[in-house]
Amino acid sequence: MADEACVDEYTDFMVYTKLSSKAKSNPKFSSALSNLASAEKRHYEFWKKYSSDSSKAPKAKGYVVNLVLFLRVIFGASFAIKFLEKHEDKVIKQYRSVQHLIPQQDRSQFEEMVADEEEHEKTFAEQMQGSYVKYISFVILGLADAIVEISGIHAGSLGIYTSTELTGLAGIVAGASASIAMASAAFAQAKQGFQGSPAISAVFTGVSYFINAIILATPYFLTRNMSVAISVSVILAILIIAFVSYYNSVISTSSFLRDFSELAGIMLGATVALYVFGSFIRALLGITV
Repeated sequence: MADEACVDEYTDFMVYTKLSSKAKSNPKFSSALSNLASAEKRHYEFWKKYSSDSSKAPKAKGYVVNLVLFLRVIFGASFAIKFLEKHEDKVIKQYRSVQHLIPQQDRSQFEEMVADEEEHEKTFAEQMQGSYVKYISFVILGLADAIVEISGIHAGSLGIYTSTELTGLAGIVAGASASIAMASAAFAQAKQGFQGSPAISAVFTGVSYFINAIILATPYFLTRNMSVAISVSVILAILIIAFVSYYNSVISTSSFLRDFSELAGIMLGATVALYVFGSFIRALLGITV
């Protein structure tokens, strides 16, 4: 285990060092990352004493370093670090399992190392409060609502119209209107004690809602086949739900499967219910458009 821990801690040290160097524009954040890097280096040096070849310098896991740096570029440093820290609970349990094997003279250093691992998430969470992460809930709100509402509108429109273009247009028009309403609601909500800008919160919510509406409506303009259009739109909705659920599970340490199944179930249920309702309205009013 010492060899594996040695490599893991050295890898984390390299990741935090690189992330810190790329965050110079935010001195406070860069300093926090630098402190985490120093802690990981101490952990590496501790396990190095117990490795099978303490004279040989370990090689960092290049794929882990590159993956975290890639995630930083695509999703931001906050997501990348939370992704890296997801394995901390497992690491702490592994360390605790060999606690009885640590010599008495190294026991205090070992306890300090475990305490460092337990404090990582708390330390980073404090640094995140001033970053864009506090607006993530508003982005998720916009995406989640758009997925359910726009998918339902498309399904209901399919039950009424025979034109995929009209169905797609209905989704975009409704999306534009709803995005303004959602942005207004987010603005009002953010004014109630939220430690951030209500205006930025409104923009995040409204823009994410409208972009989602456009994505879900696009298949209806690319084909005249109703079945293909709604199938592709639903698949896109499920992919967006999977992305949103996973992103949220990393940032807020919630359950991916629970979030995904709940939101996907609501979306599919609304889609079926509104398609049936739209078909009923079409038959009742004799619409042939």
